[in-house]
Amino acid sequence: MGYCLTYWPGELDLQMLSQLQLKHPGLKVDNEVVEPSDEMLYNYKVLVSKTPNLEHVNFKWNKMTASEFENHWQEKNLTKKMDFIHMIQMLYYVADPHATVSFFRSLLNENGKLIIILVSDKSGWGKLWKMYKADLCKGDTSQCVTTGDIKSFLDADGIKYKNYLLPSQMDITECFREGDERGELLLDFLTEVVDFTRSAPPDLRAGVMDLLRHPDCSAEADGKIVFNNTLEVLVLDA
Repeated sequence: MGYCLTYWPGELDLQMLSQLQLKHPGLKVDNEVVEPSDEMLYNYKVLVSKTPNLEHVNFKWNKMTASEFENHWQEKNLTKKMDFIHMIQMLYYVADPHATVSFFRSLLNENGKLIIILVSDKSGWGKLWKMYKADLCKGDTSQCVTTGDIKSFLDADGIKYKNYLLPSQMDITECFREGDERGELLLDFLTEVVDFTRSAPPDLRAGVMDLLRHPDCSAEADGKIVFNNTLEVLVLDA
């Protein structure tokens, strides 16, 4: 069985492998790990060293980005196919999500599956990025992409998929407490802008704060402001 991992430090992968071993004891698995971060790879290797019953899994550690992995695969003219590929919260970090999905889907066996997990376009992130994408999504390392963007090109290409929502919430009350250090760091995370509170133009900051508190993005209850962090799973066939 071929198995390809992209951009995840390993916890979910080992859970998947554990379930696979329970259902198919002794099944040999090739696990292609694709991750550009030394720290993430190290953490994954540590987890592997502490996890029992992995003797049937052959790990191959590819310290590279998705695009580097694609170049490597094509330069080596490799023909191996995968039965399962997952992209959990990783398409934010590629230059061309459409091309990346197309390449990895081309690696699937006839009955293979590709799983993508990103924030839903119906989530608070989706609303925030739709309104302020031009102002917030300026980094070279990540993109404001949701499952809505992925479904758009899948539909255009006639690629069938199944989708499942993963409801999730995040308490962002501290963002609205003036001078709250944790709240300011959380706001940096939400906007992906360093020191957003002081670096953003006043009109942009006011607009973002209003939207974050708007019912389209968050719900207020018991004195808390709870952000809609819902994720969505897309399951693609070969």
